Amino acid sequence: MKFSTIHLGNNKIEIFNSFMGKETIKLNGEIVSEKSSITGAKHNFKIIENDQKVDCKLILGYGANGVVMDLYKDNIAIIESPKSSLLAILFFLVLFFVFLALTQIAFHY
Repeated sequence: MKFSTIHLGNNKIEIFNSFMGKETIKLNGEIVSEKSSITGAKHNFKIIENDQKVDCKLILGYGANGVVMDLYKDNIAIIESPKSSLLAILFFLVLFFVFLALTQIAFHY
């Protein structure tokens, strides 16, 4: 499923993420990077700007608000998502498992 589209100059960057953890990056309709990851991955590719190849890095991951991404062009941040603490993510995971355990206990009595 498509996660996002970014228009950067004359370039169109599309980001896809499947439920199985496959991340696909398309540049102007062509796949430039594919990786499998559950926690997010770093994708490196090049775009053409002013007839020159420019290095890009797209980092996908998870934060307290869901999927987050950072996009860098020539090591300059174009998009930076707010960073959340790993502690917040662990808190929500523990809360989920406690809820799951309480649900199991409630249905067995």
